[in-house]
Order: sequence, then structure tokens, then C-alpha cells
Amino acid sequence: MHYRRLGRSGLKVSEISFGSWITFGTQINEKTAAKLIHAAYEAGINFFDNADAYADGLAEKIMGKAIQGLPREALVISSKVFWPTMPGPNGRGLSRKHVTESVNASLKRLGLEYLDLYFCHRFDPDTPIDEVVYTMDNLIRQGKILYWGTSEWSAWQIAAAIETANRHHLAPPVMEQPQYNMLRRRRVESELTPVCKEYGIGLTTWSPLYSGILTGKYNEGIPEDSRAALEDYQWIQDRITPERIEIVRSLTTVAQELELSMAQLAIAWLLRRKEVSSVITGATKPDQLKSNVVAGEAVEKLTDPVLEQIEQILGNQPNE
Repeated sequence: MHYRRLGRSGLKVSEISFGSWITFGTQINEKTAAKLIHAAYEAGINFFDNADAYADGLAEKIMGKAIQGLPREALVISSKVFWPTMPGPNGRGLSRKHVTESVNASLKRLGLEYLDLYFCHRFDPDTPIDEVVYTMDNLIRQGKILYWGTSEWSAWQIAAAIETANRHHLAPPVMEQPQYNMLRRRRVESELTPVCKEYGIGLTTWSPLYSGILTGKYNEGIPEDSRAALEDYQWIQDRITPERIEIVRSLTTVAQELELSMAQLAIAWLLRRKEVSSVITGATKPDQLKSNVVAGEAVEKLTDPVLEQIEQILGNQPNE
């Protein structure tokens, strides 16, 4: 496992991280989650991603139980705040009230004294950026979080938060968590990359396999035992278009030539970029986890000719 600095911070995170979105509390039970987390830790993963909104808080409870027995100082645990998790008009967003109550609730569910990373899960147009920055700085001073960042914020929103923090000598955000993969790349490469370089923001990217489409498992249709076949995941079916499947089929040929799985190629393609601190992966089975963990070793196979070939294939899709 390789470790990368989280932007310009001194914190080092595993380039492959393990996330709980969709799987914890829905697809897998506590026992399976614990086995996967321990296997991930043994494989060198130190960054485990979560959010208060995942499975209505159950994902945090499951992770909290799963990390019992692991050395706390060796773990980087994250959570997020924004989406509705409490009743009333202040039960969502980034107001000082909601953030303060949310971080306390997350710490209780996870059984922790502090979070290593805390993300503003979306931008809140109803809360001034000054209030958000001051609140996050205060949580750091209280020892409840160590670093804070954003998720799915625009470049100007991130820059505004950093400038606000610098102007008032407060702790600025050090990471952004965007969706980034071979089929969704425009926002990161065109908009966020300049901000990363200017301010030293590290990216912890999510959905590297675009809901499983980039594994190639939907190339010949939707398997009955796949997530897309479940009634609650109709939105994945909406993403499985003939154009995207044709692209993945072509990419699968490239992966086979490199003796990689399609998933490994997709993850390695993300890790080729220096602004990516960690790629958040998910897994429901040990073999999926093992395959993801070694994807970092495949980066060296992505030579310039290979990257050119991939670029030509990806050029056949709408600019997303």
C-alpha cells in the first residue's frame, strides 16, 4: 500500500481507502462489515470513510463496532454533515447549530472521541461561509475534529472558504471529496485541478467504478444478483446506457491487454493524478477488496501510449 499526503497537510492517507456508502447497513451486515474493515486494515488501508446520512446513521454505528480492537492512532476516520438527519428546520445544512449537534451524534455512533476528517457534505446557500469556517475551526480547537474539508463544492466555494480562513487566521479546508471516474471527469479535471494546485487541496474521490459500471459486469446485461437489479437502485439502471457500455467494452480490452481487471484499470487511472490523495472504494466481498487494494500497483502500467489509447476511447462520450 502506498500513502499520500492529504493535500498540503501533514496527514498521510492510504491511496486506496474503504467507504461505507450504500453497503453498510443496507447490503452487508455487521459481521461482514467487520471482516472487511479488518481485512482492509491488514492490507494497509488506514482511511475509512463514512457520513451521518449513510443508512440513517446505521453505517456509522456499524463502523464504530467494526473498528473496536484496532489501534485508534493508526486509523483515519471521516464523517460528513449536511443532509437532513434531525427533525425541524435546523435538522439539516451547515449552520453552527446543526454542525455542532451532528458531530456530537456522529462521535457517539462511531464510539470515538474525535474524527480525523470532517466533510461539509454539500455547500449550504443558507449559511454564510464565514459561519461554516468559524464553526469548523472551533471544532478543531475543541479537539472534536482534526481536519475539515468539503464534498461536491464548486471551485469558487472552496476558494472562498480558504480565503475566509486565511483572512481570519482560522483552519482552512484541506480536502475535497468529488465524484471522479472515467465516465464523470470534467468537473475535477477542468474546475477543481487549478484549485488543488493553487491551495494545496487533496482529493478523496468517490464512485471510482461509477456504481459498478466500470467493472464491466453490466457489459452483457444486468445480472440478477447485481445491485442494479434491486428495486431501490433504479438510478443505477438509468446510468447503464448503450454508449457507456460500448466505452467500457473497449476499456475492458485495454485492461485485458495489461493483465488487469477492469476495476483495477479504472482505479489506477484515477491514481495517476497527483492531486488525488485517496480513491474511496467499496466492497461487499473479500475478493473485491483484494482486487481494489492492489490497483495502485497498476499505475506503472499506464504508459503514455496506454493513456493515449484510453483517452481516445473516453473521447467517445458526452463531456460529463
